[in-house]
Amino acid sequence: MFEFILKNLSILKKFLFVNLIIFIIIGAGTIIYLKSVQPNLIKKKTVEHIQVINNTINHIKRLNIEFNTDDIRRFLYSTRFLFQNLDRVVFFDSNLNLIGDTDTLDLDPRSFSRKLGVVEEEILDNKKKLIETTKKEKKENKTISLEENLINYSNSKDFGKPFTYTHETYNEFLLTTIKNVKIDSENFGYLIILENANEIKTAINERKIFVIRTALVVVIVILIFSYVLNRYFLKPIKNLVSYTKIIKEKSKKKSNIENLIKRNDEIGTLSKSLDDMTNDLYKRINIAENFSTDLVHEIRNPLASLKSASEIISETEDKEKREKLVKILSHDVERIERLITDYSQMLKDDVALSKEKMKNLDLKSVVLSVVDDFNSIVEKRGIKIKLKIDNSIKNFSILGIENRIEQILANLLDNAISFSENNKEIIVEIKKDKDKKIILSVIDQGQGFKEKNLKKIFDRFYSNRPGKFGEHSGLGLNIVKKLVELHGGIINASNNTNQNGAKIEIFFPKV
Repeated sequence: MFEFILKNLSILKKFLFVNLIIFIIIGAGTIIYLKSVQPNLIKKKTVEHIQVINNTINHIKRLNIEFNTDDIRRFLYSTRFLFQNLDRVVFFDSNLNLIGDTDTLDLDPRSFSRKLGVVEEEILDNKKKLIETTKKEKKENKTISLEENLINYSNSKDFGKPFTYTHETYNEFLLTTIKNVKIDSENFGYLIILENANEIKTAINERKIFVIRTALVVVIVILIFSYVLNRYFLKPIKNLVSYTKIIKEKSKKKSNIENLIKRNDEIGTLSKSLDDMTNDLYKRINIAENFSTDLVHEIRNPLASLKSASEIISETEDKEKREKLVKILSHDVERIERLITDYSQMLKDDVALSKEKMKNLDLKSVVLSVVDDFNSIVEKRGIKIKLKIDNSIKNFSILGIENRIEQILANLLDNAISFSENNKEIIVEIKKDKDKKIILSVIDQGQGFKEKNLKKIFDRFYSNRPGKFGEHSGLGLNIVKKLVELHGGIINASNNTNQNGAKIEIFFPKV
């Protein structure tokens, strides 16, 4: 049931609901505890009363005290030490007549010179007061009087056992214990102890006040925590949810993601990551859209050429012309195949890059490996790839992905080889600039770049290319640029000033 209720509530409401349940459980436990406190305290006092009563009965038996006014009066004076910690002790005979009351006696030794007659008068006055009090309480429907409780006790089935009851007024908590005095199986009278037990009431009130104060403090703390939780955590999360909905629904509503990004806590970090992911997603979407458009445009030209050549080849009978048309067909097919292959590779690379992690690499060893592989490939054409390394520099460490660094250099060498004539030279150079950035350069002796704005050569499907177009899709340098930027580097292109050819430089950041 609780799970069903919590399932449909917000985080704040869940928090308040759970705290309410806990608060109710603790409150119920506290009420049970408070209700058990008073009986326990009364029981403790009752045990003390019973002990005094038993001691008094033992003294009465030992001294052979008769249950009459004179003997009880003398007994009270002689054994005052028994009752010095009690507020009031009352004696009744078996006929329920009042025969002794410590309220009518001054147990201070200096007052023992009082006349017995005065004491007797006070006993009688006290009895009258007791009767008057009983009548008044009956009339006002108050708690049953001492005399009535004594009568009830004498007629109850618990007669012979101690009986305790309480009487509470606005400023007094009176605890009364009644016990019959039985000697040799004969009931001689009753002994009653009355004590003002305000400390019990005080202890209970203190606990109640403590519980109430604690409850108020807990409620205030919960409310403050709920406010902080809602303002600084839940509300920003709601704003993030709204932001994702705006993105999903492509709405033009404004979001306050900028304010959340400025925060210096985990919410700010999450907001920044979400915003970066969203921007990256939009960037990928735009790249995909633009790339698809460019790819369609690039494929359309060779397709049109293929269509024209296929139409003409079926009609022509000239062998030389047919061979020329076949070459055109082969050239266009190769071009389309290259476009599709490189495009597929780009998609695979995008997926792979998201899973790969960078680590410290020795650029020198990676370059040596790639150059050795390519030297064996271009040996038939007489092309030599020379490696120039500044031997004064021992450390060429970079932070990168090894197979991607190999891919960068392989693409650059592939371009340089395809645009170089036989028996030419390609130089691969590794050095450091004054800022200790590692520079990887590939220099060929080909035709160089015809484009004045050399930044355009890194665009997809760069159009101003040499004649060997069928061997290239126009994606190679664009892929290289993306991989270099992934490594935090910069790539520049230029033409050789001393001789023909192109020069590509990659600047890797210092580790």
